[in-house]
Amino acid sequence: MKGMISLREWTHGLWAALLIAFFAGGALQNASAEDNGVERTPVLGWSSWSFLRKQPTADKMKAQAFALHNSGLQKLGYEYINLDDFWYQCPGPQGPNVDRYGRWITDSSIFPPQGDSDGMKVVADYIHSLGMKFGIYVTPGLSKQAVNQNTPIKGTSYTAAQIAEPSVKENNYNCKGMVRIDYNKLGAQEYTNSWVEMLASWGVDYIKIDGMQDSNAADVKAWSDAIRQSGRPMVLDVTQGDYTTTLAPTLMKYANQWEFAPDVECYRCEKGGSSYPLTSWADVSNRFNYVAEWQPYAGPGGFNDYDSVEIGNGSNDGLTPAERQTQISLWALGASPLLLGVDLTHLDEADVQKYLKNTDVLAVDQDSIAAKRVLNSGNQQVFAKREPNGDAIVGLFNTGDKAEEVSVPASAVSLAENKSGYSLQDLWTGVTKKTNGTISGDVPAHGVVLYRVKGL
Repeated sequence: MKGMISLREWTHGLWAALLIAFFAGGALQNASAEDNGVERTPVLGWSSWSFLRKQPTADKMKAQAFALHNSGLQKLGYEYINLDDFWYQCPGPQGPNVDRYGRWITDSSIFPPQGDSDGMKVVADYIHSLGMKFGIYVTPGLSKQAVNQNTPIKGTSYTAAQIAEPSVKENNYNCKGMVRIDYNKLGAQEYTNSWVEMLASWGVDYIKIDGMQDSNAADVKAWSDAIRQSGRPMVLDVTQGDYTTTLAPTLMKYANQWEFAPDVECYRCEKGGSSYPLTSWADVSNRFNYVAEWQPYAGPGGFNDYDSVEIGNGSNDGLTPAERQTQISLWALGASPLLLGVDLTHLDEADVQKYLKNTDVLAVDQDSIAAKRVLNSGNQQVFAKREPNGDAIVGLFNTGDKAEEVSVPASAVSLAENKSGYSLQDLWTGVTKKTNGTISGDVPAHGVVLYRVKGL
């Protein structure tokens, strides 16, 4: 097990080399990825939605941050504490309440201010005091309240009504009542600049903009430009209402990560008004095709986000032990951000030690290389990627309900013929074995064997 210092030195030192690394005859793409200086490796941390859902409060956010700080996970790089929806005043379908410049207002009943400090800044300051970073949630467009009140745009002579397209609705899953911004109009970029300046003044380090569609390309660029204009480094995370790879070129150029799959939470499974079980095998296994389809677009500066990692609450995860290994392995092979969705104040120690603190697997994620699917047959799927040092990382997956042997020849994962053979290090068990040319493993139902393969 490697210490975090060596892991960080390795991952942060190799990102430039990854842009010219080759695998299976093709160069890593995404050379035009966002270069705003953040997320050179996938972010690690926690997000509120899976567990807290519609009931976040300042005290709950602080408790989760403190629990992550004390868990030992922060030392491994888990440093983001991200607040999702339901933090702002939502009076009804007319849209969120707005300040005098048309921006959302913090719900002070759950995020109370302290003196002149907004409740969001209070939470951000606490999270920063623990050495961690703070993320927040927004959706695109303008609240109808800003349009109806014709609020001025800060620092300009323009108003909200002048930049709005009232006939085009934007997604907002809390209030609704959002309409599109026409970024061809004077004052539109300045409005988004003022939004980001406000978030920067609160100490925000990460912005999730949710409900995005293929038609929201202008919003992605506008938020990216606003972040640059603010002078504060912030991750830009673009998550879907419903978008496709049509949006990928814009995402690669202006965003740091993007989520395009359905929510991983198993809403239909929940019992007794709780968030448990957090997910299910069906909600995890539907990611395989997404990981394959979006592989060409990931690289340092911009990553495919496969949604929250629902591991850490034991049986409340909703996954068997084999399925937990599959989720982390698939996310790591895809170089996805690893944002825990669990209740950090009630961590299951076995989950933490067996899965979340496995630094050999974590290094697979932090290499910033998205694996290609090299086998998709029946219940068997294999994803693989090559490291700059020549190692191959190979994930043998069995999506079926019974154990199966899964195998591929070394040539299928772009390993040159080696008369001395190869060593296969199982990154979950630590066991190493030798093979002369076939990479194989006995894979349990819904499980994975994850190898680091080296030439001998």
